[in-house]
Amino acid sequence: MKLIYTLLLATLSFMASAQSQPFYIAHRGASHDAPENTLASAKLAWEQGADALEIDVYLASDNRIMVIHDKNTKRVSGGRNMVVADTPSLILREIEVGSWKGEQFKGEKIPYIEEIIETVPEGKTLVVEVKCGPEIIPHMERILNKKKCKGEILFIAFGWETITGLKQAFPDKKAYWLSSAKPEVKKRIPEIKTLGLEGVNLQYGIIDQELVTEVHNLGLEVLAWTVDDPNEVRRLIDLGVTKITTNRPGWMREEIGK
Repeated sequence: MKLIYTLLLATLSFMASAQSQPFYIAHRGASHDAPENTLASAKLAWEQGADALEIDVYLASDNRIMVIHDKNTKRVSGGRNMVVADTPSLILREIEVGSWKGEQFKGEKIPYIEEIIETVPEGKTLVVEVKCGPEIIPHMERILNKKKCKGEILFIAFGWETITGLKQAFPDKKAYWLSSAKPEVKKRIPEIKTLGLEGVNLQYGIIDQELVTEVHNLGLEVLAWTVDDPNEVRRLIDLGVTKITTNRPGWMREEIGK
């Protein structure tokens, strides 16, 4: 009887530990180790065991959806400055965006979103942050109607009209509003529920127990970005945050598992 009791306790302890393990979202891919928002960083994120891959997208002048964080190419190209919205995709594709991170990444191009979708393994998640406005939505619909993803796709955006427009266009996909302003979040929480969004994706520094409880009480979810400090991850886990964006998904999982 004592042995059975001991085994039961061990099982319950293991289950509690497993439940406390967060869902890691690779920020712009495994961007600590590879050039952000490239195929290299996407593939490395999956190799490192990320649960999800987060990418940023803008619309090029010919309505192709490009995977890049900034509105121009200057930072990731080593100085070649092209505004994404004013430039055709074929010109953007000529820009090399990998060597700034290391010679082994020389030749990386700004991906089309279709190329990133192809990397997503079954059972994993692609988190698409829309950096531009609602004008991207019909082109996103066109692509996702043609290009099937093996995993799940969810949307995030800072723009209120953008994220609510995405949820309206894709009611079957999860959508989260991005924010780093606690007063604005608290003001928007009831509207987030009413409009059918799944929750909020917040800068980790503004997250506290009061805010998490308020969001959870409405049946909504709290996601956190972008956390590379294991102590902060542990704090967020204790508060009830289970999906955490990090530049170092593999390393973070090892650190939290220690």
